[in-house]
Amino acid sequence: MKARPHDQELTLCSCENGIAFVTMNRPNSYNALSSELMTSLQQVFDDIAQDRTTKVVVLSGKGKGFCAGHDLKELKSRNDPEFHMQLFSQCSKLMMSIVHLPQPVIACVHGIATAAGCQLVASCDLAIASKSASFATPGVNIGLFCSTPMVAVSRKMPRKQVMAMLLTGEKITAPKALEFGLINAIADEENLHQKSRDLAAKIADKSPSVLTIGKEAFYRQAEMGLEDAYAYTSQVMVENMQLSDASEGIAAFIDKRPPNWTSS
Repeated sequence: MKARPHDQELTLCSCENGIAFVTMNRPNSYNALSSELMTSLQQVFDDIAQDRTTKVVVLSGKGKGFCAGHDLKELKSRNDPEFHMQLFSQCSKLMMSIVHLPQPVIACVHGIATAAGCQLVASCDLAIASKSASFATPGVNIGLFCSTPMVAVSRKMPRKQVMAMLLTGEKITAPKALEFGLINAIADEENLHQKSRDLAAKIADKSPSVLTIGKEAFYRQAEMGLEDAYAYTSQVMVENMQLSDASEGIAAFIDKRPPNWTSS
């Protein structure tokens, strides 16, 4: 994937060794998700979805925080239900695009991740946060319950903890987010990007076709009943076994050598 700016550099993107580094670039507004920024991010993820040289994505934000959620000034600029529906639908489409992206996405979180910003973290497959990062769904404090953010967050965290966040609007710390399952790991501020890069490199070393199969199967089976999930994933395993990379990976394990992935 070629490194190029999107929509006047609202989103910065570069690629290195199969890893796409995507950076939200509205630092003065804590990377609030304006319609323009969401459009830019959507374009980036649509491009990445078609680029089989990209194996994994790292998503971060410029400035003092990861993402402060929706742009409240934009939300308040028009008292028009159709306008608001367009914004929330656009955001939901963006979150679903991350889930449906063939490549795994790692959120690299510093500062605040609030409301739709917390939703963005929860929508990513993995997340690493700095020690000072904090997370919240504080819409209740301003009379706007975080109904769409709770869709993603409630699928990553236990319900009681999510409800406490939703009903009080209070922040949780990075250690609490780790305990509750919203993030995977915590890093020192100065090591955050390197730790995210290291995790991405570890994932990028796997077969891209197998990663794609596994990610899709994970989210599909999670919404199924137990019996249906086993029937579905059994079929996925059968199809996976037909890949040349499955044959190569098993042979490499038996021969005690590194695999040579060929599929994409």
